[in-house]
Amino acid sequence: MTDPRLDHLVYAVPDLLRGVAEFAERTGVAPAVGGRHPGGTANYLVGFGETSYLEIVGPDPEADPGPQRPFFDLATLTEPRLITWAVQPADLDKSVRQAREQGYDPGDAEPLSRRTPDGALLEWRLTRRDDPAPVRPVPFLIDWGGTTHPAASGLPRLGLTAFDAVHPEPAALRRDLSALGVELDVTEGPEISLRAILDTPLGPVTLT
Repeated sequence: MTDPRLDHLVYAVPDLLRGVAEFAERTGVAPAVGGRHPGGTANYLVGFGETSYLEIVGPDPEADPGPQRPFFDLATLTEPRLITWAVQPADLDKSVRQAREQGYDPGDAEPLSRRTPDGALLEWRLTRRDDPAPVRPVPFLIDWGGTTHPAASGLPRLGLTAFDAVHPEPAALRRDLSALGVELDVTEGPEISLRAILDTPLGPVTLT
């Protein structure tokens, strides 16, 4: 079961260019350049449709040295990993309030932006939690405002066949998901992980 409000999945790689090349080799689909973030990361994108996509994110090889506060903590990442996902609610601020009323705090909504290769500025708002976690099975919330959704900009595409999570305490995860009004299949396992099965020109490919 994939939530119909799925906005994107986040696949983090320790070396961006190498990770993108490996993804293209596995799937037969070459991701499109996304852009650079002020926090020291950059991304490539592959669409699932007009309203959802896969983001491949890694350290920006052209980032200026100095203190950074990237949205994704890639400092300890040693291999590619599906680390989180995002949903786009009808009303981001209302969803934050309702989640907090039900015992889950998704974090405050913060403005972010990135530049596309042609110099256009994309701006959006999303929720952010500062507690460290290598994998976040509870999605963050995003609102693109007046910005054209990245998936609607002619991205190369593949299919999303399945998306689910493994958690040592499924009931606890389901409570947090419920507080956000989000749907996700959850099974019990020793470690927290996310799994996506992609329908590609080279056959099914699993990301974890």
